[in-house]
Amino acid sequence: MTFDAPAVALHIGGDALDAGSGGTHDHVNPISGKVQATIPLAGAAEIERAVAVADGAREGWRRTTPEARRDILIRLADLMAANRDEFARMAALDGGTPLVAGERMTDTAIGWVRYYAGWCDKLSGELISTFDTRGEFAYTAPEPVGIVGIIITWNGPVISLAMKVAPALAAGNCVIVKPAEITPFAPELFMRLAREAGVPDGVLSIMPGTAAAGEALVRHPKVGLITFTGGPITARKIMAACAEAIKPSVMELGGKSASLMFPDCDIDAACQRAIFWTIGVLSGQGCALPTRLLVHADIYDEVLEKLTAIASQFKVGDPFDPGVMVGPLINAAAVERVMGMFDRVRESGSGRFVLGGQRCGGTLANGNFIEPTIIADADPDSEIAQVEIFGPALVVMKFHDEDEAVAIANNSEYGLAAYIQSNELKRVHRLAERLNAGGIYVNGAVQINPHTPFGGIGISGFGKEGGRAGIDEFLRYKTVAIA
Repeated sequence: MTFDAPAVALHIGGDALDAGSGGTHDHVNPISGKVQATIPLAGAAEIERAVAVADGAREGWRRTTPEARRDILIRLADLMAANRDEFARMAALDGGTPLVAGERMTDTAIGWVRYYAGWCDKLSGELISTFDTRGEFAYTAPEPVGIVGIIITWNGPVISLAMKVAPALAAGNCVIVKPAEITPFAPELFMRLAREAGVPDGVLSIMPGTAAAGEALVRHPKVGLITFTGGPITARKIMAACAEAIKPSVMELGGKSASLMFPDCDIDAACQRAIFWTIGVLSGQGCALPTRLLVHADIYDEVLEKLTAIASQFKVGDPFDPGVMVGPLINAAAVERVMGMFDRVRESGSGRFVLGGQRCGGTLANGNFIEPTIIADADPDSEIAQVEIFGPALVVMKFHDEDEAVAIANNSEYGLAAYIQSNELKRVHRLAERLNAGGIYVNGAVQINPHTPFGGIGISGFGKEGGRAGIDEFLRYKTVAIA
């Protein structure tokens, strides 16, 4: 089953442009490997125009009552809910996300928009009254940054938009978004619904663009904050540009998260989660997925057997097929990169394949499909255990005690998430303190709930998305002291 790709525009203010100075991008269907749409790209000229429009709109949006901003975001969430199936179809067209996963991602995004709608009329500062020798009365006032530049990567764009755009708008900022040109369809739908919800012209602009457009957005002196989701290589370039202007940024840069499984956990449930969260979610193309599974020696063989049985049941194929759990990778380059990593595992002997490890054949041979893969007995120092795979693969390693498990888990430059599978409460608290990660998730806890701060350490980045911390990233606190 397939659907025609919708037209994509460059949305600046109230205009929807069908061409930009950045030229065009041919969008290749990850299922068939054929071009299915031509996407207009913004260049530096369109960024300049978007900033000018935002600059004209920002004072009006800042002075819009919190209740009015709240109601607009609630309407946006309602419209997203009414278009849930359409977002799922856009996710399948964008990057081959199976429909069931696209629906869940949309539900998550709706939750984030609703959550930050609720913050609009609850932002306040602090009252500081000092009746001592200073004799001062002081207070702090939260103020929006002004214009926020948002650059998101291609995996799960609707979630990234909700995680970044909703709190930025709730805080009273104008926003310019550069989504990835290889996943333009969900952002197009999001923008159209934002306009329908009543977001004023100029407050939100969304346009896929070239690298020059991204650089223009980052370097523009009127853009007060950059928030980026992507990889460390691009992040370093953005941070260098921000440093020249002393401009703040928020960086969510991926991970190589470890999950520690102990004999006292619910082994069947933990194995189901291990496969779903690595192979079943976005075909492994996610930043916080627990792609390194560390299993206690006492249950190692049993767990490997269960993992293999579960993964073998995950259907690979056309994401529009309701029974499919594993869709294609984003593009041919991703397939080549992942298969290159697999080849180096075989050449170096740094792990053994107990399932998969090959491209899919037959009717899937022309698409970007890789078999669900489990690599056991992996060397903790090897490439496959240290570098993001971003494919439908789980790396499994053995440990004998907590100290060894922590040493393996912390043996990484990343630090986005860590997972614990154990029903022993004291052990959970011990390990949570010792694991180097921005978030610790126990026995199936969800990473990106809107009410909990999400973000990493190390080369996983800095800053938070979610909770009060997530909206504070888009605010500045001004102190007023009266003698």
